Amino acid sequence: MSLQIDTPANRRLRKWSGQVQIARILWALCLPLFRFSPRPLWGWRAWLLRRFGAYIGDNVHIYPSARITMPWQLRIDDYAAVGDHAILYALGPINIGARATVSQYAHLCAGTHDWRDPARPLLRPAIHIGADAWICADAFVGPGVVIGEGAILGARAVAMKNLAPGHIGTGNPMQARPAQ
Repeated sequence: MSLQIDTPANRRLRKWSGQVQIARILWALCLPLFRFSPRPLWGWRAWLLRRFGAYIGDNVHIYPSARITMPWQLRIDDYAAVGDHAILYALGPINIGARATVSQYAHLCAGTHDWRDPARPLLRPAIHIGADAWICADAFVGPGVVIGEGAILGARAVAMKNLAPGHIGTGNPMQARPAQ
């Protein structure tokens, strides 16, 4: 494959509207209010995220060290949890189902580039984490991936394709098997 990358064309592409750029700046200015809040202030962080357009259900626990790129792209349902140092790179929508857990250092990446186009335009495919699913420590969920209800993505696993409900995914590349 001999595709010439067109870096100047990529840099000329308008990736965000002016409104989104302003919202990103405002979020960055409010990040210290999120990051330096004491750990037990779950409600405060949920309230702050809601002010920036996130849908946050009841009794959601988001740790203050979690990194959230664009909260208005985020939906977290009731009783879900996002652990220490988790990354929710929400360039596109990220939906986390009820009672789901995103463990420490897990990375949900809802953004990529079209490698077939020389300008490498930004793509923002949604990520869906089903109810009662568990994204274990240091796991990676790629753009456009659906983790099914009750599925478990094991520690350090890389999910670049969907994980069926009730299955366990391990390794890189992810190998899936039904939960026993």
